[in-house]
Amino acid sequence: MSSALLTIRKLACGYRQHQILTMSKIKRRSPTVIRERDNIKTRKRQTDTYHHGDLRRTLIEAALELAAQEKDWNFSLREVARRAGVSHNAPYNHFAHKRDLLDAAAAAGHDLLRSELTAAVANVTDPRAALSKLGAAYVTFGTRNPVLYRLMFSVALSGPNWRPEEILAGEWVTARVVLENILRRGARIGVFDSTLSRNPELQAATLYTWAVVHGLTMLAIDGLANVKRLPIGRLAQQVVKRTFGGLATRPASRNGDVT
Repeated sequence: MSSALLTIRKLACGYRQHQILTMSKIKRRSPTVIRERDNIKTRKRQTDTYHHGDLRRTLIEAALELAAQEKDWNFSLREVARRAGVSHNAPYNHFAHKRDLLDAAAAAGHDLLRSELTAAVANVTDPRAALSKLGAAYVTFGTRNPVLYRLMFSVALSGPNWRPEEILAGEWVTARVVLENILRRGARIGVFDSTLSRNPELQAATLYTWAVVHGLTMLAIDGLANVKRLPIGRLAQQVVKRTFGGLATRPASRNGDVT
């Protein structure tokens, strides 16, 4: 696969506000792959020319590039500044600590994941087919972007005080809604258990399905999900299909409870 840089269409303009801005400086080559940019040249220092919002997006872009190159997030804010071509103090105007930058990068990853999932199931009316495609898109995203994916779900990288429900609330909720809508639609037309029309059951089923694809993604990233002659996208579809039994409509017992 040729070297390419992931297109981050939207980045959080503030991890507390959860506002997403469009990134204009990344050239699109492949929609879901982060790689080191071909022939990256050292950027000239542009401290005085960056617009306030542009600098924030540029710093996040630089962090993503460094992570793709180094295969981890063990770089400093000074290295991010050097990569962005700004003074070493410039990042602190937007990120008081490195963990704040990591939060913003994680939020960007969740937003991109939502975009990928939405695109994968667009115009797919059959809930089972949509769920299968969503699973394949999810696992493919994670395996093509392992460093970013680990950050998106890692407490360790952001420290013990990480609060994902606060940092990623908007981004993860919108990604989860894609899955919830499929399950809700399936329950409505009788493909999945009708009890999924109720919020507690729907939330449990969402966690169940997410746990399956997330677990497969992590196994694949660690090289533990290899099946001979079966690409990861196809494998994901096969695994998701095995979940249909747990989501399917179940007969009621004699006392009226679902068995």
